[in-house]
Amino acid sequence: MRNLLLTLAYDGSAYHGWQIQENAPTVQGAFQEALYQVTGRREDIKGCSRTDTGVHARMFCVSLKTECAIPAARFPAALNHWLPDDVAVRDCREVPEDFHARYSCQGKEYCYEIWNHRVREPFLRGRALHYWYPIDEALLDQAARHYTGRHDFTSFCTLDKREKGDLTRTVTAAKVERRGNLVVFTVAADGFLYNMVRIMAGTLLEVQQGRLKPEDIPGVIAARDRRAAGPTAPASGLYLNQVFYQRDPA
Repeated sequence: MRNLLLTLAYDGSAYHGWQIQENAPTVQGAFQEALYQVTGRREDIKGCSRTDTGVHARMFCVSLKTECAIPAARFPAALNHWLPDDVAVRDCREVPEDFHARYSCQGKEYCYEIWNHRVREPFLRGRALHYWYPIDEALLDQAARHYTGRHDFTSFCTLDKREKGDLTRTVTAAKVERRGNLVVFTVAADGFLYNMVRIMAGTLLEVQQGRLKPEDIPGVIAARDRRAAGPTAPASGLYLNQVFYQRDPA
């Protein structure tokens, strides 16, 4: 039995998230079908996260325990032959037996992208939020930096059956920068709550609109009340950008 780490990228526009669902296309479903075509087995796989409907990933990690003898270096080409064009395996390598894509993960980095121009960009449809009023990225960066640190992020979580217990997370970095007409909010943490990044992005837009000031963010966090934060930004602008492990699993 071998343990493999596969790194994927995907455009989530056509999918109801990563995790298998009944009567809805998911990235996991597409991946497992391609894997069956390659190995001839219904393999047990572990994903690093659960991205939601319409969310994209530049880096998504999957661990796979298999008896298939195909060399790791050949797995990407074999799987990509069967995968749809909006999903790709970028890398595959052997990892220790105890490595688990989710439980070995030490943190993740997400980006939320906003097309900031009065004219929409057709090529970013479904891939970035179109916000046509001017954005002061320096103001939003000032606000975003208040997210850093270890906090109870109840105000930035959509509560459902998956979110129970301790809602404390450590945000290690948060910033807003402009890349031409694209404004990008980047945040890294040891873990994220349901809709946390999208609510953070929506709250930053509340700052842009003058409903909140950057210095109000600590109070929003301290409130531990979803009503204190801004709206949940659309899924289309969200990307899982990086996945971090304590050590190189190779």
